Amino acid sequence: LFKNGYFQQAVWNTIKFTILAVVLEMGIGLLIAVFINTLKRGQKIMRTLLLLLPYLLPAVTVALSWRMMLSANYGIVNQFLTAFGTILVIDVWQNVPFVFLLLYASLQSVSENQYEAARIDGAGFLQQFWYVTLPNIKGSLALCALLRTIDTFRLFEKVNVLTGGGPAGTTTTITQFLYNYGIKPL
Repeated sequence: LFKNGYFQQAVWNTIKFTILAVVLEMGIGLLIAVFINTLKRGQKIMRTLLLLLPYLLPAVTVALSWRMMLSANYGIVNQFLTAFGTILVIDVWQNVPFVFLLLYASLQSVSENQYEAARIDGAGFLQQFWYVTLPNIKGSLALCALLRTIDTFRLFEKVNVLTGGGPAGTTTTITQFLYNYGIKPL
């Protein structure tokens, strides 16, 4: 199995995808959570409309919707996404809300007294973020990174619906490889 070129490509694709997806989802999710946490008004609307919708949709629905938007004939965002890795962008778009929810809930538990003490000591926004926010949410960050790593490592639906692992195995992941070449149920 480890000498099989398609399997090696699938392993490399899976690892590369997992690293990129987790880093992007964690970064974007944290930025949005910090931004929305600082809003005085409109937090509920922003949380509900902009961030929960992508995460609540089933993976197949998301993949089929994006397949239409990426169609070579009538896709509205095909040219833009080609440069960024289509499946990666779709996965990040769908899963940033999950990261946001976990980190936003964690941010809610950070005491305002800690921020106030930091401001009195002369800390700016970045220093408050580095020395107050991050230490208080590090457990949630670790949990979120673990859950997203597990989930992205088993990526199947988006690859199967959009590319089927092609062309020539360039988007094949381990799960797609097992589906295409592994033991199939009768």
